[in-house]
Amino acid sequence: MSAIELQSAVQPVEDRSRLSNKVLVSNPLWDRLVTRVQQDEGVEHELAERIMDQALAFLKLCGREPDGDYSPSPLVDVGWHTFILYTREYGAFCERLTGTFVHHEPSDVPGVDYGTGNVGRTVVAMKRLGIVVDESVWLNASASCSSYCSGDSCSGGGGDGDPGCKHVSKCSSHCRNTCTH
Repeated sequence: MSAIELQSAVQPVEDRSRLSNKVLVSNPLWDRLVTRVQQDEGVEHELAERIMDQALAFLKLCGREPDGDYSPSPLVDVGWHTFILYTREYGAFCERLTGTFVHHEPSDVPGVDYGTGNVGRTVVAMKRLGIVVDESVWLNASASCSSYCSGDSCSGGGGDGDPGCKHVSKCSSHCRNTCTH
């Protein structure tokens, strides 16, 4: 997905205090992560902050419910991938937050049905636990794959056999990542 598609897919947020998960990492690390997302993805600073905030929120959920088998949205997955690049900081964060390493486990085994609705189920769980959800980053995360990875479902991008989707591999590789310990 291009930077322009990312920018247009995510609604602006009125209240910048919604970055409630920023406190889970140090300010210098936050700045590095946000800058990396901004540079690597070609997005504006504000969107990069929202992506990282929600990646941290997702990891908080994985820590609170380690057997939940939750999945990030494509944009949240960008933040998770970015954080993993900082292996020492990521490992220390996981240990402090969850007591163990939170593994990124792509669900890409051929022939395995990973189900649908994973992103929506993740958002519901976050809200249930009082974790602030920036719904635009979660639910409108992929303009290119909106019919496959939107709302409360992440059907795997073409899992319904629609040969017209030109984004099948992108949808399925990003919508079905899960966290495991």
